[in-house]
Amino acid sequence: MVKVRPFKAIRPKQDLAHQVASLPYDVLNSDEARELSKENPYSFLHIDKAEIDFDKTLSPYAAEVYQKANENLETFLKNGWLEKEELDSYYLYELTVGGKSQLGLAAVTSIQDYTEGIIMKHEFTREEKELDRIRHIDACDANTSPIFLTYRGKQKLTDALHRYANQNEPLYDFVSFYEVRHRVWQIQDQNLAEQIGETFEAVPALYIADGHHRTESAVKVGLKRQEAHPDAPHDAEFNFFLSVLFPAEELSILDYNRVIRAPLPDDFLVQVEAAFDVTPAQQEAFKPQEKHQFGMYLDGVWYGLKAKPETIPSDVIGGLDVSILQELVLGPVFGIKDVRRDERIDFVGGIRGLDELKKLVDSGKFHVAFAMFPPQMEDLLNVADAFQIMPPKSTWFEPKLLSGLFVHQLETK
Repeated sequence: MVKVRPFKAIRPKQDLAHQVASLPYDVLNSDEARELSKENPYSFLHIDKAEIDFDKTLSPYAAEVYQKANENLETFLKNGWLEKEELDSYYLYELTVGGKSQLGLAAVTSIQDYTEGIIMKHEFTREEKELDRIRHIDACDANTSPIFLTYRGKQKLTDALHRYANQNEPLYDFVSFYEVRHRVWQIQDQNLAEQIGETFEAVPALYIADGHHRTESAVKVGLKRQEAHPDAPHDAEFNFFLSVLFPAEELSILDYNRVIRAPLPDDFLVQVEAAFDVTPAQQEAFKPQEKHQFGMYLDGVWYGLKAKPETIPSDVIGGLDVSILQELVLGPVFGIKDVRRDERIDFVGGIRGLDELKKLVDSGKFHVAFAMFPPQMEDLLNVADAFQIMPPKSTWFEPKLLSGLFVHQLETK
């Protein structure tokens, strides 16, 4: 049984939502965040990446940065730029780009569900990234960024949520980064709210689509609060964390491409041809159209690669394209074993297109690029169901949930 419940959202004033809402903290570096917010005092980046309010010489992980994040949150509330609801509510959050929409439910989900494996993961996390968000959540006493969760949809509920969105005016409706339209509704129908709770009681599992570090950090802060407040009720706010839940049927994963900074061996193409069927070189970008197909760009030309059947493992992890590329090329040809830490490899989200791969290689900064066919949602769910972990940098979800539209207070200050 999945525990999903409404919450007292801290959210922007209606006329400020488009100025408050920002890209999530983990897709921007500090310089990019400074540039985006330099003429916008309402930007949520002043809370989510508070180092932008200090000189560049100060570490983004300095204690002053986390304290500043809390001060800025309090200032936003004091100024009325953000306001806290008096009553618990669910919200609908729709993202539309390129004519395709996905409608999610903004709610809070249970720390216990995560620790018991009902909220399932498919990636490992890095301790240093966790520590940053732990300190941030701890200082703000709030979940400032939502976790992107998915589930195998329940059609009756999906229909009801879409019907509500179609029949009611949104709280927010604006176009932001990458021409994505964002719309938010507050659910004020008690019958629908009850249907939401009852439906999720029959959902066997939730899956983290994006936000593994945020989840792990939110859970660890919640557990810390439990130790500090052993007599608190089971429904205390710190026992839950902020999430937006989308039916898997409405989501798609974009390609997460690879660029390599390492000289090619003289027999590079010969080694590639031993494991792949290679199409003739072409000038046009080669975008993979199916599983086990890859594009490769080097020396000004594109190649199409197709993994030979005998090289494709049958297990759920080995059969992923990122695993095939790792085992057949990155490891044996370049000696790249740890893609998280090896500085010879970098990753390019599909939102940036294949022209970005060409540009990086043509610049001389990289020697070869690989265009990937993205994993399918069922791949992600199957990996999580098998209690397995996908290789690093396997999935890239777009559009991104914006931060600042919802904040969930832990209510321990």
